[in-house]
Amino acid sequence: MRTLVLFTLGVAALCGAEKFGKGLTLKEATPVATLLGTPDPYIGKMVQVKGKITEVCQMMGCWMQIQDGDKGIRMKVKDGEIMFPKNGAGRNAVAEGVFKKIVLNQEQTVAWAKHEAEERGQKFDASKIKGGMTMYQIQGTGAVLLD
Repeated sequence: MRTLVLFTLGVAALCGAEKFGKGLTLKEATPVATLLGTPDPYIGKMVQVKGKITEVCQMMGCWMQIQDGDKGIRMKVKDGEIMFPKNGAGRNAVAEGVFKKIVLNQEQTVAWAKHEAEERGQKFDASKIKGGMTMYQIQGTGAVLLD
């Protein structure tokens, strides 16, 4: 697996891959299914994931959703620190950052869902949110987008 990842990145460099942030430092990726299936050992640690970008923040390019098989995870960066291309959906990515567990109460969940709906231009109905939520994301430090 390690050889495949390094080889893929080597070929990608020749094919015009785009580097964002600090780039990549880890030698191998952790499957998103592993991170989400047993999150506790990874919380607060640097992780690398790879997969297909399914969505990018259309307001600031400050996050991207990465799909690995049937599991997806959001990589979020500080606003203005890194800006992912808004047309990045459909590209493959290798991304790194600190794996975070975010616990929201009901009020915070409403605010988060309202913001998400605004970003997507969708209607928002706060009455559908009945409690808090726990989510996981990667606080991104670097990524390589492959053609």
